[in-house]
Amino acid sequence: MSSQTSPTSPPANPVPPVDYAPFAHLSAPNAALYRQVMCAFLVAKEQFAVHLRPEDVYSALDAESRPAGLEAVTQALDKLVDWGNLRADPDHARVTAVEDFYRRRFIYQLTRAGEAAEAALGTYDEMLGRRGELQAVALHDIVTQLRALLVIAVEDDPDPAKVYVALSVLTTRFTDLADNARAFMGSLQRTIDLHDIEVEAFLAYKDRLIQYLERFIQDLITLGGRIALLIGELEEQDRVGPVLRLAAAREAADAAPEEAAHAEEAAYRKWAARWSGLAQWFVSGEGRESQARLLRGRALGSVPQLLAVVRQLNERRAGRSDRSADFRTLARWFAQAPDDAARHRLWRVAFGLHSSRHLTVDADTLVERAASPEPASTPWGKARPLRISPQLRRTGSYERRGKPRKVVDRGAAKRELAEIAAREAGEARQARDRLVTGGPVRLSRLGELDPSAFQLFLRLLGDALATWRPGTTSTMATSGDGSMEIRLTALDDGSSAELHTPEGVFSGPDHLIDIVDLTTGGNGSGRADTPAGHLPDPAEPNDPPAPNAQTTVSGAAPMAVPAPRQGGALHPSRVARHRAEDR
Repeated sequence: MSSQTSPTSPPANPVPPVDYAPFAHLSAPNAALYRQVMCAFLVAKEQFAVHLRPEDVYSALDAESRPAGLEAVTQALDKLVDWGNLRADPDHARVTAVEDFYRRRFIYQLTRAGEAAEAALGTYDEMLGRRGELQAVALHDIVTQLRALLVIAVEDDPDPAKVYVALSVLTTRFTDLADNARAFMGSLQRTIDLHDIEVEAFLAYKDRLIQYLERFIQDLITLGGRIALLIGELEEQDRVGPVLRLAAAREAADAAPEEAAHAEEAAYRKWAARWSGLAQWFVSGEGRESQARLLRGRALGSVPQLLAVVRQLNERRAGRSDRSADFRTLARWFAQAPDDAARHRLWRVAFGLHSSRHLTVDADTLVERAASPEPASTPWGKARPLRISPQLRRTGSYERRGKPRKVVDRGAAKRELAEIAAREAGEARQARDRLVTGGPVRLSRLGELDPSAFQLFLRLLGDALATWRPGTTSTMATSGDGSMEIRLTALDDGSSAELHTPEGVFSGPDHLIDIVDLTTGGNGSGRADTPAGHLPDPAEPNDPPAPNAQTTVSGAAPMAVPAPRQGGALHPSRVARHRAEDR
């Protein structure tokens, strides 16, 4: 009779229990000694030493902190053997007589569980001390690898080795970028909160930190849009699935025999998850913003927060009262008070909630009134007067006040800051007025832009391109401060646009563009020399391109031309290279 499996029988492949005993030495007594012993074995492993005797471990410990005798080290080794960190084997190398077999002599080595526990602790220490960085170079590397992958994918018979190398490098650089950005933004938030930092050190490098953030934001705007376009181009051509299959097949080629049946499918799922994470990091979806856009928003928001921290620190150094610091000091005083009576006295002194002292009657007053009572019907003017010191009457205190501290006149500095703020606000307002279109117009009709208007235009264009999805023909975005709105629509006539600036020429495929100033209720003031909402010589949306226009880019793909770095410029000699990159 064949037996049937009971419904309550255990599964065929139960999950083995996980033993965390190798971590027990972290919370045991003499944890510091256990950590020194394990570090000695790690150092020996790096020097290709397999076994260690108790004497070797003892000599490897720090002379200032190691135990006085070898017996303590031997006991620590035995405890680590019990927890599974080490393995003990009989030491036959030093046996020279029969009596030596009865002596307790062992040699020790790391176990797999011990090595895994040390690797986990090393990763823990590394992550705690990691500050992270914003890797603009990684963005360039991702663009390069995506272009290489696009070239490989269009081949009739792609080389699996090239595909695997390109995807591996792409994944590595993207992982480094995401991990370092997350760590850097975490450390930046701790800096803004003034946690675990030296105030003087922060004031010394604050300018470099703000410049560092601004430079990365510019690179993320320009290169992030270009990465999103390359990802969309790969997905539109249905090239992603085949290249992921090639990479999975190459990775599964060296799988163990018992895992060969499912290795390729497992590798494909892993590569598909990595690609999905890369796409979602740079490409926004419906109802979901990309991680690159969120990172840019956090980086932009951290700049004014850093400036607020600097202003707060400067106010503290100028001698102003810091209410939060005063309350923290008062809280420490309350915590250090010996009893409730002392806390009540501290409360009355700090907040003035006590009886009026000038109306209290002491023992001497009572004795005097008993010896010579004052009738209640005595008028105030005829009663015995209370004589007080003229200084007390004049100042309210018996103590003589010293010379008051000089007050620094900051009027000139405040006026200068107000003038700078007003000038910058005026320039920003003029840039907004210059870009307001009053309706859809061709990008090629914007004319020449001054540096301020050009920088604002690049930021608006970056916001619009960050929301562009494959197959999209029109998009709308709002600036980070909510003052401007841009609508970008692709054209299918293959025309190109050139924007002239004092620093060079900005070129790319022509689009319909509509820019609205939200601060004026949607009606911008326009240029100074033209009515609001009108550009000189406007072209209708269906106007043909100019006869001399060069159609370097065709199709309905948005323009993704890199903006000049801070302090750099787009020169006319670079126009050809920009057009080649668009192509």
